[in-house]
Amino acid sequence: MKIYKKISIALAMSVAVHLVQAQDAVRYTGATLVNADYHHGQLAPVMGVHNIQTFRANREHPELAEGFGWTYNHAPMLAYWNNTYYLEYLSDKVGESIPPGQTLLQSSKDGYIWSRPDVVFPVYRIPDGTTKAGHPGVAKDLDAVMHQRMGFYVAKNNTFLVLGFYGICLDAKDDPNDGKGIGRAVREVLPDGKYGPIYFIHYNPGYSAKNTAYPFFASSKNKKFVIACEELLANKLITQQWNEESDRNDPLITLKKQYKAFSYYHLPDGRVVGLWKNAMTAISQDNGNTWPENANRAPGFVNSNAKIWGQRTSDGQYATVYNPSEYRWPLAISTSKNGLEYTNLLLVNGEISPMRYGGNYKSYGPQYVRGIIEGNGIPPEGKMWVTYSMNKEDIWVASIPVPVKDKAEQHVKDVFSLLPQGKELDLWNIYSPLWAPVKIAETNGGPKALVLKDKDPFDYAKAERLFPSSKKVLASFIVCPMQNDHGLLEIELQDVKGTATIRLTFDSTGTLSAKAGARYKNFMKYKSGENYDIRIKLNTANRFYTITVNGKDVLTSLAFVPVAEVSRVVFRTGDVRRFPDVDTAADQTYDLPKGGELEREAVYMIKSVTTEAF
Repeated sequence: MKIYKKISIALAMSVAVHLVQAQDAVRYTGATLVNADYHHGQLAPVMGVHNIQTFRANREHPELAEGFGWTYNHAPMLAYWNNTYYLEYLSDKVGESIPPGQTLLQSSKDGYIWSRPDVVFPVYRIPDGTTKAGHPGVAKDLDAVMHQRMGFYVAKNNTFLVLGFYGICLDAKDDPNDGKGIGRAVREVLPDGKYGPIYFIHYNPGYSAKNTAYPFFASSKNKKFVIACEELLANKLITQQWNEESDRNDPLITLKKQYKAFSYYHLPDGRVVGLWKNAMTAISQDNGNTWPENANRAPGFVNSNAKIWGQRTSDGQYATVYNPSEYRWPLAISTSKNGLEYTNLLLVNGEISPMRYGGNYKSYGPQYVRGIIEGNGIPPEGKMWVTYSMNKEDIWVASIPVPVKDKAEQHVKDVFSLLPQGKELDLWNIYSPLWAPVKIAETNGGPKALVLKDKDPFDYAKAERLFPSSKKVLASFIVCPMQNDHGLLEIELQDVKGTATIRLTFDSTGTLSAKAGARYKNFMKYKSGENYDIRIKLNTANRFYTITVNGKDVLTSLAFVPVAEVSRVVFRTGDVRRFPDVDTAADQTYDLPKGGELEREAVYMIKSVTTEAF
């Protein structure tokens, strides 16, 4: 009996220890999962998220892009310094890890209007005859590629550093982050927007100031710059981000196991939560000076081989942003009160624009998300800002309101000419490409309105507004199309999963129609420059709805898809997108015709939107 009693006690203690450990680890306990057959994953959106394109690749017209026409653009990083947003990303000519490569930098005062990219780390020529241990290739007329998991550092003396890593790829399958590259470069970003000289801050084995193109940082006569670099090198959490590119025995790196794309945040008790690709996680007790021997996959998290970002938010809670599927879509956010238990899953961006240019390892979707790391600035208004690439081709940012909410508390009464200046879109979700912008503007000398423009053959503008989930709703909006011979505006009522039940269309032939099953009902013609006061009265229980335009009844019909309730109105200047899906091949080797060409611009003014239950 004593033996059985001892065994029972031991088992109880083991279970207790396991439970304590489980409660002291990052985990997802929510019930929401993604359906990756939809680009939005059928996730409820965070209210007020603004997705803004900062850079659009263009091979045909480089002058409309960065001046080079390179079409692989990826791994963006973000910082906020000197009242300015800074965004760094790496760029290759066609595909991933195929030289030449360089790193570019953009800036913005408000996060919406971004500068033309500057080359901050230029193409670097590798000496002929260079080899890598374990690889049969020999460099001949070869340039480096860039690969970095961190981009910025703001020092205590307010010196602002930008960094990039020069790696070597001897063929298309070679890795730039195998620890056998050249080294990490650094330069200062000055308050006037100019840049200091390029130095190396850290070399990989075999490289030094004697055989590289840039001097070592310690040789700089700028003492503040040198102090900032030394401070960075002493910060174990910052240098842990260098793990993949550094030599596998680099004494600068604390945790040398090849977990990828490290991000971190502090808990209130001072411990540090580390996050890596594939939802790997660990906790450091001593500010990153030591880590557990092994990281563990966070229970409940779904995350494939793409980055996951975590941070403490301005309301004292926590958020992770990542692709919660085996694909690189959708882009979602999960929040936590204590930084360990994550309880929900909401949508940040559920769009996938067409990949215009094929290339090596170019994955579909909004991916490789990064935010502003601790110490690299605090944006105004308490919002959370993240950056990501779309299809490893175009660069985007997203502002996410804090606290994170997914439900509207009141019905909509948005008359844009009467709303406070600069606050008109606070409760709106927008998807705003450079060639299809979504803005508040005055057009033709009239009062301000929500304006959707579109001259992008491959993308569209989208604005959506949440309202309280309703079985019976009267949705009203005044729309002024500025043309009737080209362009497209679709207006939908959707449920919480993004399922449309009603769709109205201003088409390119001057016809206003409604979707009725597989067909459309054309119920009237529209004219350019005229206001159309449209009212939709919907009862989801019987699917019947009626439409009046400028006070006249024009259609009574059945909703084309049944839903239990509706909770948002969507305005979109393009058709619904279904490609890619879960069965689409991973690699696109072809280009789309005329990927860099403009089309004739269409403009739609939305002057008011209101909803009410009945």
